[in-house]
Amino acid sequence: MMRGLLVLLPCALLLAACGGSSDGSDQSQAGDVLQTIQLSETEFSISPAAIDVPRAGTYEFAVKNDGQIAHALNIEESGGGNEVESGDIAPGETKTVRFTFSGDGSFEMYCPIGDHKDQGMEGTITVGGMAGGTGTTTGETETEMETTTDETTTDSRPGY
Repeated sequence: MMRGLLVLLPCALLLAACGGSSDGSDQSQAGDVLQTIQLSETEFSISPAAIDVPRAGTYEFAVKNDGQIAHALNIEESGGGNEVESGDIAPGETKTVRFTFSGDGSFEMYCPIGDHKDQGMEGTITVGGMAGGTGTTTGETETEMETTTDETTTDSRPGY
């Protein structure tokens, strides 16, 4: 009897490890995170509005709502296709989303709430266009949308 349990235990653990994410999304299963990039949203801008990452792969975007109303973040390939959305981010809240860039090129990011995009809440992520990335690098990976990490911030704005 005990021997049978010892055989079944590793099998049960293996099956549990093979399960998908509990919310049905595939963003936490996309692969190893190459870099975490810090973004700030306010009325009505995303900062930084231009991000360069060195190569295709999976990146995390830690999005903080520094504004007074709800915002969100959408990242998508030009012409549709691969897309991820953070969902609503309340004022003062931070959410982290993962996006896997399949190749070099230009990708759109914007706030999909109301007419926020039309009011200037948009930007571009360029993959493979420069040698370095923008934002924050961490060795941690996230499995939930909200995050708090220890980080070193790199600001790409002139004069900083």
